[in-house]
Amino acid sequence: MPLSGKQKKTKYIFVTGGVASSLGKGIIASSLAKLLQARGLSVTIQKLDPYLNVDPGTLNPYEHGECYVTDDGAETDLDLGHYERFLNVQTSQANNVTTGRIYYNVLSKERKGDFLGKTVQVIPHITDEIKRNIRLLGDNGKYDIIITEIGGCVGDIESLPFIEAVRQLKWELGEKNMLTIHLTLVPYLKSAEELKTKPTQHSVKQLQESGIQPDIIVCRTEHHLPAEIRKKIALFCNVEINSVIEAMDAKTIYEVPMLMKKEKLDQRVLYMLDVYNDHDADMKKWEEFLQRLKKPEHEVTIGLIGKYVELKDAYKSIIESFIHAGAVNNCKVKISWIHSESLVVGSTEEKLKNLDAVLVAPGFGERGIEGKIEAVKYVRENDIPFLGICLGMQMAVIEYARNVLGWSGAHSTEMEKNTEYPVIDLMEDQQNVENKGGTMRLGSYNCKLTDKSLAKKIYGKSKISERHRHRWEFNNKYRKDFEANGLFIGGTNPENDLVEIIEIPTKKFFIGVQYHPELKSTVLQPHPLFISFVKAALDYSKWKVSKK
Repeated sequence: MPLSGKQKKTKYIFVTGGVASSLGKGIIASSLAKLLQARGLSVTIQKLDPYLNVDPGTLNPYEHGECYVTDDGAETDLDLGHYERFLNVQTSQANNVTTGRIYYNVLSKERKGDFLGKTVQVIPHITDEIKRNIRLLGDNGKYDIIITEIGGCVGDIESLPFIEAVRQLKWELGEKNMLTIHLTLVPYLKSAEELKTKPTQHSVKQLQESGIQPDIIVCRTEHHLPAEIRKKIALFCNVEINSVIEAMDAKTIYEVPMLMKKEKLDQRVLYMLDVYNDHDADMKKWEEFLQRLKKPEHEVTIGLIGKYVELKDAYKSIIESFIHAGAVNNCKVKISWIHSESLVVGSTEEKLKNLDAVLVAPGFGERGIEGKIEAVKYVRENDIPFLGICLGMQMAVIEYARNVLGWSGAHSTEMEKNTEYPVIDLMEDQQNVENKGGTMRLGSYNCKLTDKSLAKKIYGKSKISERHRHRWEFNNKYRKDFEANGLFIGGTNPENDLVEIIEIPTKKFFIGVQYHPELKSTVLQPHPLFISFVKAALDYSKWKVSKK
């Protein structure tokens, strides 16, 4: 039930973290947003990242995990993926702000003379720009509540301007229009056999020294918080006992909204923001999803072949897409992580022969490329279900050129500039690009699906829109050669005729896509391509059993 009348003013919630990183601020923020949304409120989430990169687009995945791309072409933090997967609401450039972007904006204004000769300082100029960005989403009138997650830990030098901006906003927004949730760790010491609240006390004290008193404290813990521990935290951290929320470790992140509902976090937030809402959170569809997730009838093993498999967060959206699609198929998807550099001639069969399907993941650069090509060759020749995403699709094109068309030197000009057969080539509008940040083909582009293609059957329509992040493309110069030799073009961009989807119709399931379908899969709307891929893996698994 949206806010109305005197309550129409957008309310703001800030989520900070302390004690340790990776406690799950993004999941807590997403879970709270889901509960508020389930009550009929319009909610969105934004992330403030303290690093100096303008965006994570130029970061190595080992540094910061996956780079998530929005419909409007923003390269953002992977937490925005959680926001979209939980809320089923699109995010945008305004939902992710970095220190780098803040300083870039302020310095650009300074160069233009917008400050009229004033000395540019952190306060007020940097903090004013932070506040402007925080309020951008609220000023459009679309949302009842905006949740802002502040990256890093309280006490980090990098986060101080963000914390100061939040302190100032408390007075500007007025009473009952904002609150702060602080996520901390309550560790359990085995030797003493007790939970320790001191880290939480120190973390809250650090936040208070910056001028912010948290309204709610969410305690990440491996054990239930007894009443006396909650009382102690409330007493020493200056909050009411009802504002001490237990966040137990969960088997899956998708259980967290239900845990937060049990803890009445959404009720507490609405009470403190003075928002009247008589709707209980309707989580029926979410609970149905959880039931399928927890009690699958089947199991498949899918090989994920990539260059960054040591850090699973590099493929976060793909992992979550498998979870969504697995639930639809009543099937648990086990991922077999395979480093592409480990795949060489002679070793590929041993690593891939027992898999039910193979996904060749996206990436950049030449490291591990030949391993990906070897993997595609093996699954194509042995008719194992295959899905190639972005670079994975390009590797499928190169493998087909080399081993079916007989062009042994075929390659991508990304890896081999002077290749005899540049079947993957740099896009025309990328030829003279020098700056690497934000200059790729980014965001949502249309794709027209070819009649009689497997893709059209999967999507159930002839026109789709998917998100992109790449520079190199299928070279249309060789399109007729591929089509004459059995490679089917399943979809193209209607504006520039670029190839978006390749298929081999004679195989059980062989699809490569230039775009990133994993970026649009959510709990309530699993991506059809992943649903069909998991179904193909399940069918192949059953077929193997029948052949024994």
